[in-house]
Amino acid sequence: MKKWQSEGLDFIIDKLTNSIENTLTGEVFDTEVVRLGLNDSAQIKPKDWQFDWVEELRDKTKEVYRLTTVNNPTIIQGLLSIEDKKDHIFMHLIESAKFNKGKEKVYYGVPGNLIAFACNSQLTRVLKVLSLSTQNLPSLSTMNIKHYEETLHATHFRGLRMFIETNAATKLISRYFKC
Repeated sequence: MKKWQSEGLDFIIDKLTNSIENTLTGEVFDTEVVRLGLNDSAQIKPKDWQFDWVEELRDKTKEVYRLTTVNNPTIIQGLLSIEDKKDHIFMHLIESAKFNKGKEKVYYGVPGNLIAFACNSQLTRVLKVLSLSTQNLPSLSTMNIKHYEETLHATHFRGLRMFIETNAATKLISRYFKC
């Protein structure tokens, strides 16, 4: 699979869940989102990921987070890279683990969980929007814009840029994070 050099938001919201949900049993698992540092790069095996997450960890302007289940924190379910742009949080990369992609995925809800975390980050920093760009997606970018509008209630801004406003962000946060 090709490694992307920059923004990578080619994800599908498979299901908005209350955490992550086993696709076969429907069992829901509590999750944790933890920030990774460069010294954590050994946890990320490059062959298991489409994007170069070690490069993301090296970039000091970005914060990289892993999603795991509470009961099994050694297995990474998904990864997220965000940047604090002062007036908004920009989501650079998001990726589900390869076993959480396609028809044979193990869990539903990984991308939604990570986006809810990013939205929660923006609100705790008293920001108004989470910004994302679909400009570096494969040819499906306009289809993805419609998908993100429908599932995340994201707003199409300009070109291939989108954002998630406070009301939509609050709904996602309340779904994934128990306050």
